[in-house]
Amino acid sequence: MTESPPLDVDGMLADPATRVIVCCGSGGVGKTTTAAALALRAAEAGRTVVVLTIDPARRLAQAMGLSELDNDPRPVPETTAAGGRLDAMMLDMKRTFDEIVLAHATEDRAREILANPFYQTLSSSFAGTQEYMAMEKLGQLRARNDWDLIIVDTPPSRSALDFLDAPNRLGSFLDSRFLRLLITPVSTGGRGAARVMGASASFASRVMKRVIATQLLEDIALILQAFESMFGGFRERAQATYDMLKASDTAFVVVAAPEPDALREASYFVRRLQEEAMPLGGLVLNRVPHVPPGGRAINGERSLAGSEILAEEDPANLTAALLLVHADLVTEATHARHLSTRFRAANPEVPVAEVPALAEDVHDLDGLRTIGSAMARDLT
Repeated sequence: MTESPPLDVDGMLADPATRVIVCCGSGGVGKTTTAAALALRAAEAGRTVVVLTIDPARRLAQAMGLSELDNDPRPVPETTAAGGRLDAMMLDMKRTFDEIVLAHATEDRAREILANPFYQTLSSSFAGTQEYMAMEKLGQLRARNDWDLIIVDTPPSRSALDFLDAPNRLGSFLDSRFLRLLITPVSTGGRGAARVMGASASFASRVMKRVIATQLLEDIALILQAFESMFGGFRERAQATYDMLKASDTAFVVVAAPEPDALREASYFVRRLQEEAMPLGGLVLNRVPHVPPGGRAINGERSLAGSEILAEEDPANLTAALLLVHADLVTEATHARHLSTRFRAANPEVPVAEVPALAEDVHDLDGLRTIGSAMARDLT
């Protein structure tokens, strides 16, 4: 049975033709750590790198020895070996949205937008805003041309596909006929609405006004009017960034854990990238239980049986406890190997790198270096 080849991580990081790496996958699989480890390894190999994280847990700052990260790139100390450089930042979606408004609206119009209650909700907590702003920030970083490699840690969404879908959904909502139907009576002053929309639309709007507060409709109407001249720019920039993600100098790295749901999500994402002709670098299978070669000589069943025999003689027997731990580890590793083999067989064209589970969480640069070294070789 044909299986997937190993992922050439160092080749991908060293290739000057690779300008953007997008780490994607479902939540909780280690995207942030993977992105940081790739960025550090690339910088220490001589590239100028910026890593953008959208992880609210702030693990990236801690691992890189920084007290905090914000919406501006900050240099990471002790990462200038071989002439490279590493900067890191964390997306502030509201500040990014505010920057867009300030850059594309007049001073008076910008002040009106920023003070609008609906805008404040939209820019800080509306579904899809974080993903859209991640795309915006990626486009801004690429336009600056200050780094020869940008690595993006995508938002911790329920679905990995949200990163590609949410910007379109947000734009469609803001420009939807339904939303404009709701606010037309407010923006036209009521009497003109019947002439503009007709009786049925006016009736629908009256029903909606009973459900939705008039003040909220007025806030939405005002923000849409203020955004009118900006809609085209939103769509154009989103399309430009989307086109950039499809270019040959971008590589998507799908991150998963050896768990059924995570690998199922990874398979969906791989297929989506293939369907849309987006450049897939490969899969990083993270936190794989690893039994040292010498430990495989005793299989899990024998370890469990030996543990039970010794425990019957002495419940406090240390060897019995160690055999039980070994049995659990072998069982877990065997299950992970089965899932990995199944994914590789189903996706023989997708290069795979495996990273073993570590004894403790990554909390410094040395830990990121360990992860980077593991990714750079195939551990199967």
